[in-house]
Amino acid sequence: MNKPKNFSDFFALSMTKFFRLIADTFFARRYGHRAVVLETIAGVPGMVAGMLIHLRSLRSMQTGYGEQIREMLAEAENERMHLMFFIEIAKPNAFERILVIAAQGVFMTFYLFMYIFFPKTSHRMIGYFEDEAVKSYTEYLNLVESGSVMNINAPKLAIDYYGLPKDARLSDLIRSVRADEMHHAEVNHTYAENLEQSSYKSGYSKTKEAHITDKEVA
Repeated sequence: MNKPKNFSDFFALSMTKFFRLIADTFFARRYGHRAVVLETIAGVPGMVAGMLIHLRSLRSMQTGYGEQIREMLAEAENERMHLMFFIEIAKPNAFERILVIAAQGVFMTFYLFMYIFFPKTSHRMIGYFEDEAVKSYTEYLNLVESGSVMNINAPKLAIDYYGLPKDARLSDLIRSVRADEMHHAEVNHTYAENLEQSSYKSGYSKTKEAHITDKEVA
């Protein structure tokens, strides 16, 4: 995990721990049901970021945003597919479906605000979210491989999506999903670093310009 270096990073990590606490409170070690709710939320950030970056490109009338837009929208779609896989496995009840709707509405509002005003912190937070997702899927995989959770057949949808063997099991699916989460974590931490560096360079440039102007006036 990327260690927090400043207030922004500590805030992002604290929010991650807060949401992890909620997930642990409601679902404990029911990892299939936890995945259903968390993947519903996980599909929000990429869509929000992709939409806002797209609008920024339109407003500025500039190219250069396409790669990041596609990356964010692909992340959202990938998380949506994770949800489809685990719905077939966990089969959420009515309460969990209501919880999904409420959680998505609250998180969508929260993250939209965050990304408009604090995009760097937002990417860092999602990087930490994905780090936690990797831990959760590793714990889930350990339970499956130890026999504590039945290693059932992987859903056909997941087999087709990942190109898995026809006899693929739940453990194979978890490994594939965990690899996706690792990639998302790396991407979001990288975007956070890039935004931090660009902000630093912008501030440095302005300071340098002001220093030169002061010398010219003097």
